[in-house]
Amino acid sequence: MKKINIVLFGTGNVGSILVNQILQARESLQQKEGLEINLPVIANSTTAFFQKENQQSSWEADLKNFGFPYKLEDILDYVQKQQYGNLIAVDATASEEFVDNYLDLIRGGFHIVAANKVANTLSSQSYTQLRETLQEHNKHFLYETNVGAGLPVIETLRNFYRANERVTKVRGVFSGSLSYIFNTYCEEEKAFSEVLTEAADKGFTEPDPRVDLSGKDVARKLLILGRELGLQKEFEEISIQDLVPVHLNGQSTLKNFQKKKKDLDPVFSKLKKDLKRDEVIRHVGELDLQSGILDVKLVTENRTSALGSLKNADSSFEIFTESYGEHPLVIKGAGAGAAVTARGVLTDLIKLAEKLPS
Repeated sequence: MKKINIVLFGTGNVGSILVNQILQARESLQQKEGLEINLPVIANSTTAFFQKENQQSSWEADLKNFGFPYKLEDILDYVQKQQYGNLIAVDATASEEFVDNYLDLIRGGFHIVAANKVANTLSSQSYTQLRETLQEHNKHFLYETNVGAGLPVIETLRNFYRANERVTKVRGVFSGSLSYIFNTYCEEEKAFSEVLTEAADKGFTEPDPRVDLSGKDVARKLLILGRELGLQKEFEEISIQDLVPVHLNGQSTLKNFQKKKKDLDPVFSKLKKDLKRDEVIRHVGELDLQSGILDVKLVTENRTSALGSLKNADSSFEIFTESYGEHPLVIKGAGAGAAVTARGVLTDLIKLAEKLPS
């Protein structure tokens, strides 16, 4: 029986669902995969709970009632004293600060699985340093959910790159929230601000919708894919079309944005009016490997195309390669959501376990 020991950082939507998915899958993984998953430590940003092995009680209640303030050194010391093997740190946070701990975790004996995409979008120097440290300590770093949640986008590109299949272009709808917004806006007779409010009410957008409309999250995903394909780029080199007008951007308050978001309506109304009968608006990320240009922008698409036919909050990625020519490989499906992201993290954990000793 192979055993892995997971320290989970982050108990928000993704982290909470992941713990429950692990608990539900435990017996099946033992029987089918010969894999035992232990969760010795569960931590949020301020509190950590150290569990007894295979404890079945309510971890949420235990974290609240028996957790205590911690420093990373406390966890590193604990797992060393307990002599845990096959250690994996799961970063289910969205924290820009937490990734500063990655090098210490690796040196402390941990592999890393991350839903958090920050580490892969820092400077090229930090990106390279992380990978050199992983190699030096013979550790693995998996992050499939950084792009496309549970969709196998990164794995597919990595396999092409390893097999020396030349990828020429990647383009797609990278954001589930913007997918929902423009899919709905192009199909229904509603003002853009009304669709935006509806998307927020359904939990598709960030609490501040300007985060989604800025295009920066899509740009980060685009940068991650570019780096997987050997492209040496910095975030600042990406061309990003910000959908938020200057007078409503981050220099003003969220309250001001919510009060004046109808100012967005005339711009998008004109875009919609100018569409041909068979066209729709889509928000896309595009990576051209031949020119080295990374773009985040609005485009018009034929409504029968892979991107034009999207529904709800689905994502779609078109991968053009030398062998596929003008007929791209298309990966399409739910590209966002806590449940599919958590399932993607669990899949990464199982893949990582296959690489580790019994």
